[in-house]
Formats: sequence, C-alpha cells, structure tokens
Amino acid sequence: QVQLVESGGGLVHAGGSLRLSCAASGRTSSLAGMGWFRQAPGKERAFVAAISWSAGSTWYGEFLKGRFTISRDNAKNTMFLQMDRLSPKDTAMYYCAAKSEDSLWSSTRMYNSWGQGTQVTVSS
Repeated sequence: QVQLVESGGGLVHAGGSLRLSCAASGRTSSLAGMGWFRQAPGKERAFVAAISWSAGSTWYGEFLKGRFTISRDNAKNTMFLQMDRLSPKDTAMYYCAAKSEDSLWSSTRMYNSWGQGTQVTVSS
C-alpha cells in the first residue's frame, strides 16, 4: 500500500498561483504513476492531471487550457501541481492519487491509493 500526503493548498486571489505537493511513502516501487483530482461541493470528483512515474508522460483535463503543470521528483517520491491563472471555478478540494497500472489515467477507478485532500480556494 502507498500512503499519500498532500500539501500546498490555501486561499489565493483570482489570477494567482499555487503549487501543490504530494509525498508518497510505503510501497512506492509498485507505482505506475500518480494523479490529481478535484471535487467541488455538490459535484463529482474530476480528473485534473496525471503523470507516469518512469517516463514522465503527462495527461491533463481538457478544462485546464494549459494553466496547470504536473511534475514529479522520483528521488523524493513526490508529485507537484503548479497552478497558474487560477479562477474561482478552480475552488475545490484537491486529491492526490496513486496507481499501479499504466492505463486509463483519468479514471478514479484505476487509482489504488488516495490522499486526504488539500483545499484550494480562489477568491474573485
């Protein structure tokens, strides 16, 4: 099992930036990759971005329009999400997730482990 801990959330004004981190521990040798999802009140959990652990291939939710960048530091078993040009619509709880299979990167069902989430609030 992989344990995940997110950090970096907070309150920011529209147009600002935040950088989220997710530290993995435990059976990290089983990781195929990690991803970010977000969930706003009353809405379903939505795919934000994902990255494969070996090749560093990336996938993004279509709504992002190039505003977010996902990256990872394999040596530290840590994943990052740089979020720029934030808008109030980005307000949500952001969750880090890990998966052991190299497929269906945007599906919540394919992720084995989840963090507790970090709140991102963007004021207008």
